[in-house]
Amino acid sequence: MTVQSPCIDICKFDDKTGLCIGCLRTRDECKRWKKMNDKHRRRIIDDRPRRQSKLKR
Repeated sequence: MTVQSPCIDICKFDDKTGLCIGCLRTRDECKRWKKMNDKHRRRIIDDRPRRQSKLKR
C-alpha cells in the first residue's frame, strides 16, 4: 500500500525552518514525493511531531 501524501493544499513555506506550514515537508520533499519509496515517505510522516514543534518555535 502506497503512503499517501500529507499535502493539504496550503503550500506556504516557513522562512526559518523551510517547512510547509500545511504538510510539514520541505520543498525538496514535496517535489520528490512521487519518486520516493514508501520507507522514506513513512519516515517523513513519522517525523511530523518533531517538525511541528520546530515550526512553533
